[in-house]
Amino acid sequence: MEGKELALAVCKALSDKKAHDIVTVNVADQTVMCSYFVIASGTSTTQVRALGDHVEEELEKQGLTAVRKEGLREGRWGVLDYGDVIVHIFNDESRLFYYLERLWDSGRNVEHYKD
Repeated sequence: MEGKELALAVCKALSDKKAHDIVTVNVADQTVMCSYFVIASGTSTTQVRALGDHVEEELEKQGLTAVRKEGLREGRWGVLDYGDVIVHIFNDESRLFYYLERLWDSGRNVEHYKD
């Protein structure tokens, strides 16, 4: 699965579980670690964990497993690394603090996901 297609599959899985403010950030020209970040928020630590679990379940159905995952158990900021796509799931407070989309925004590389 190509990077953009994988990023959209992640966005759909996050949307299915009511994540909010879902964005994709094309970082291919800025880093070699991946092509896309997908960033989303949950309203509580429980929802952040559930969002991460759902993304993993949906991508496993397509034969994809995260290379690494960190932080989901705490429910403040979780990361799922799928190689070409890295998924960041925040609670609202942590998202405001780190504001990754602003750090990686180059003018035209941030897209807000809509169903």
